[in-house]
Amino acid sequence: MEIFTQVQELKTFSQAKALLSSLCEITQGIQSAIVCAQKSHEGQFRQTGEPYIVHPLCVACLVAFYGGDEAMVCAALLHDVVEDTDIDLDSVRVDFGESVAQLVDGLTKIDEIQAEELDDKIANQRLAVAALTFRKMLIAAVNDPRVLVIKICDRLHNMLTLGALSAEKQQRKAKETLVVYAPIAHRLGISSIKNELEDKSFLYIFPQEYAKIQDFLKNNNQPLFLQLNEFENKIQQLLLQHGFDQGQFVLESRIKRPYSIYLKMQRKGVGIDEILDLLAVRILVKTTIDCYKILGLVHLAFKPIISRFKDYIALPKENAYQTIHTTIFDKSRVFEVQIRTFDMHKNAEFGVAAHWKYKSDGVIAPSLEWLQNLQYQNNDIEEFYELAKNDLYREDIVVFSPSGDTFSLPAGAVVLDFAYLIHSELGDQAKSAYINNQQVSLLQTLKSGDIVKIVSDPSEMPKYTWIDMVKTSKAKNHLKTQAQNRLKEIEKKAGVNILATIFSKDPAVFARYLSMRNLDSNLARCVYDEEYLQEQYTAITQSFGNWFAKMRFNVLAPKRIQLENFIFVSNRTINGVAFDYCCRPKYGDAMMAVLSNQKAIIHHKLCDKLGQAISNGEPMVFAKWVQVSKKAYKVIVSLEDRAGALVAFLSVLAKEHCNVIGISYCGYDRQAPSLYCEIVFDVADKSHKRIKELLSSKFAIIDFANFNDAYQN
Repeated sequence: MEIFTQVQELKTFSQAKALLSSLCEITQGIQSAIVCAQKSHEGQFRQTGEPYIVHPLCVACLVAFYGGDEAMVCAALLHDVVEDTDIDLDSVRVDFGESVAQLVDGLTKIDEIQAEELDDKIANQRLAVAALTFRKMLIAAVNDPRVLVIKICDRLHNMLTLGALSAEKQQRKAKETLVVYAPIAHRLGISSIKNELEDKSFLYIFPQEYAKIQDFLKNNNQPLFLQLNEFENKIQQLLLQHGFDQGQFVLESRIKRPYSIYLKMQRKGVGIDEILDLLAVRILVKTTIDCYKILGLVHLAFKPIISRFKDYIALPKENAYQTIHTTIFDKSRVFEVQIRTFDMHKNAEFGVAAHWKYKSDGVIAPSLEWLQNLQYQNNDIEEFYELAKNDLYREDIVVFSPSGDTFSLPAGAVVLDFAYLIHSELGDQAKSAYINNQQVSLLQTLKSGDIVKIVSDPSEMPKYTWIDMVKTSKAKNHLKTQAQNRLKEIEKKAGVNILATIFSKDPAVFARYLSMRNLDSNLARCVYDEEYLQEQYTAITQSFGNWFAKMRFNVLAPKRIQLENFIFVSNRTINGVAFDYCCRPKYGDAMMAVLSNQKAIIHHKLCDKLGQAISNGEPMVFAKWVQVSKKAYKVIVSLEDRAGALVAFLSVLAKEHCNVIGISYCGYDRQAPSLYCEIVFDVADKSHKRIKELLSSKFAIIDFANFNDAYQN
């Protein structure tokens, strides 16, 4: 868009202020914000060389172009003053009002992290800062989505001027933009910003691939535009011949964007010259009924590829995008045709900002339910960041309830995700499901157009081991919360069983004994805290009044026993370790041990069979994993659609002694291939950086991050 070029070329304060003046009225409040920002950033310079004040002015220009009100423009001007200057938030509140202060607060980065805010496992402080800032921004945006519009305008200007940074910073910023900020723009329906962010990110992440595509487009510019113009003229004559006046429609033509071309090449495993729908024509009309009339004319005049037809007018996307997409043959060439009204076009370009900019009755706002759902992650900072990114970057599908209501879910979502989307109680009580009248598993992957029916039963309990199977953050977080509550109950009962085993007592009788002597306040700690277990043993032995009883229990004091990958604490004989058929926890999972025939039987803490064993009062021993220097990582990779692509990737991991824990293609199918593949693996701490570099040199890595086990508290 022309505005992006104008903003990118701004180098001085006077140039930037002049552009802002052309885009919005410089009210007294905006003038005061300009003066405050100029004075606060005086003497500061960007790495591009221009005075720092040019950046907030450029962000304000973008915000004004997208119809931002006075408070948004002021917040754009002041978005860095609290972080980078002596101005504090209270001063902003006094001088510019509560609305501006709240927007600025939501945009301000978190520089200092209190120790209690972070999990000990987070080694990367920069990631932690990014995650905390991201969460703060989203929490602010729940009540005021204007925060996100300002933020993506801020990120857009950063990407337009990214060339001045080091190669390492360019890569880091571009990757973060591609997996977080471009998807936010998409969710807000602002395709103009989303497209620019994607193309700029593509330029810095894959510069060679970007250059190849640009070279092809440059070398083939003339024949491509000749084909486009010829087809556009055919469409124009078709409409004029069938009763449409010249003033009733507008035609736009375009060549597919570089990043979109790259994704198509990756999905199909083809070269750029093999992409069929490289060229597209968009038809803009006044009314919805005209869209369908033109669709009929186009399909009658040209042969349509029915598998490529999508009606987003009847079934809008969650971000309120409405357009008919069809792909047709014209002789031996293939063209994409998009048909929408003028109001739909405004909505597609400006999204949530359209009603600010145009104030038109025909403009509808995108759903922000995804933003509400992101509130569910509020414990682990790093996990919140990962789940939020997962929710953002995935493509959406649309499914139906039996009554015909439509629901949007991420591609790869399963039936249980749908149940939790409807209501958390329905997810908890889901017993079985039907897709298109065929009974399926609750873990069946959904496809666009499926009609989904959930059968519930109040006696059903959610299976917490499914937490890795569901895709939405709402379902994951609800299962995790349920799992944590369940774990507290299990651990308390298991603590009694472990102590009862040490003292050779019946657990039910022993629990009453501990309660009478006020020794049952925190028995759950006996499951995971070895020192506390020893302390409890001492306290209990001292509670016995008989000297001979004390002597007897001192002789039978629990001892540390190491077998295989486990450490046990017990005064019983343990000759071996075994896994039951029911769960088989992997290294690092939350687990417990039941004692049977002098063998420690290992179960996942949330295993149903373990729960039954605890309720039956079976003997138990304290158990924990032997510390091994391993951590789990998740890599998101864009794989070519060719035989052996995934095998080649896994072979590299195998050679580096990585243990693959999970693989997800996010609902892959031949008609709509997934853009990304997720692979979770664990590896020795010190080698993950080398592996990341190795993978990046061989494959298109989108993201590489630490992965928190889903069952951890």
